[in-house]
Amino acid sequence: MSSQDQRDRIVFAAAHVVAKDERTVDWDATLAFRHHLWSHGLGVAEAMDTAQRGMGLDWPTAAELIRRSAAEKTGRICAGVATDHLTGEVGLDDVLKAYLEQLDVVQEAGAQPVLMCSRQLAACAKSPEDYEKVYGTLLDNVSEPVVLHWLGTAFDPALAGYWGAAEVDQATDNFLAIIAARPDKVDGVKVSLLDADHEIGLRRRLPAGVRCYTGDDFNYPELIAGDAEGYSDALLGIFDPIAPVAAKALRKLAEGDAGEFHRIMAPTVPLSRHLFSTPTYYYKTGVVFLAWLAGHQEQFLLLDGLETARSVEHLAEAKRLAEIAGVIEPEFAERRWRQWLASR
Repeated sequence: MSSQDQRDRIVFAAAHVVAKDERTVDWDATLAFRHHLWSHGLGVAEAMDTAQRGMGLDWPTAAELIRRSAAEKTGRICAGVATDHLTGEVGLDDVLKAYLEQLDVVQEAGAQPVLMCSRQLAACAKSPEDYEKVYGTLLDNVSEPVVLHWLGTAFDPALAGYWGAAEVDQATDNFLAIIAARPDKVDGVKVSLLDADHEIGLRRRLPAGVRCYTGDDFNYPELIAGDAEGYSDALLGIFDPIAPVAAKALRKLAEGDAGEFHRIMAPTVPLSRHLFSTPTYYYKTGVVFLAWLAGHQEQFLLLDGLETARSVEHLAEAKRLAEIAGVIEPEFAERRWRQWLASR
């Protein structure tokens, strides 16, 4: 690998869906936004948490989204595999069957699978061995290396104790043991624990060739820039609203200009920390709000009416920080903002 290649990062933006109303996806606008991300050289992470997976986007609609996006791809695309179509009380075999059903859809569509955490597995697993059984079988059934996703409880409280341990250090050991058993089946791991030190320690323990895709929307510049021992690639929700700015910064990093990378990225961090502030799982509201202020969609709506999940004060601050970060055009955004306030 050349030194230039070593500076390049694989970067996915976890993309939101554009809602026509609280139950319906606007397919044209949703797909147009994916082309916007690809046009900036970013990959699309489809049907992930940012797309309201498990918070408005059900599996049948997610499957259609994956098929439509993969059919139009002009860049990288990965897509979430989960168990969110299960209902009622289930066991390990039910979870595994559900995972395999979704895995087939993603692989047939031509997207790289991202094995997401399962609320149902968290509820029924009794030990680390249960996680190893499910994930080991899944990895045996993938046609190409996949991304393993570790989503923290800030994003989904139902995932407490994932990987079979309440303590993060023990959970990390269990997670790494699953990867070590089949490293050739794992392209990388996406870590969304919002803990930079933990992520750095984890990526240093990964087998050779297994990437670490940061999911840390608080500390992403330093994690992507890396250190003498390595760096993180990225799969981030914040790259949805900041795509043009992020792409510009990443080009500088690829050219070897880390200082300019940090200079461009720095104003986006206060915006990201605000959008992902507690309760973190409502960050989707701010992401869609900024897409509307930027002109990527005609309505400020989310599935399940989630546009009401953040206060007017929160959104006003998001707008202010987005202007500082250079991700929205101030005059256009101000007109939309005033129109929206007047309509309330």
